[in-house]
Amino acid sequence: MILEVHALFLAILAEPFPNGIAHYAAGGVLVGLGVTIIYLGTGRIAGASTFLESTLSYGSSLSRFQQYRPSRDWRVVFTLGIVLGAAVYAFTLGGGVWVTEVQPWRLFLGGILIGIGTRVGKGCTSGHGVCGVGSASPASFVGVATFLLIAIGTAQLVQAVGVGI
Repeated sequence: MILEVHALFLAILAEPFPNGIAHYAAGGVLVGLGVTIIYLGTGRIAGASTFLESTLSYGSSLSRFQQYRPSRDWRVVFTLGIVLGAAVYAFTLGGGVWVTEVQPWRLFLGGILIGIGTRVGKGCTSGHGVCGVGSASPASFVGVATFLLIAIGTAQLVQAVGVGI
């Protein structure tokens, strides 16, 4: 009986992950290790949504951006690490550059909406989902549940009305 349940569980897991879960698990461990190192080294929660504001603090004297001065250097390195890590993966294990058929205006609009959402939600999915939930923040649990519900609902709506990429 236990072996049958185990086999069923593995079959259910295999369907959404036809190439296995090992690389996802390794990525999760590396992300967890990275945010732990940042937190232990700086006392700050790692998140990507403040990258633009912290970068603008290099050239702007507005007080809104100056609050990020103490943390802007590691935030730039953090964000560059995300981009360079993806590039290294793409060229070594991922089969090269990823190309999309999505129109540039949709990508631009999506980026703007995501930027607005991270400000309204007081952080991004990486900050809330990885760091906030990991530190048992009630606000992050609510935020992640909201992100997921809206994303699932939007995907279902887009599929139901037949909007293509």
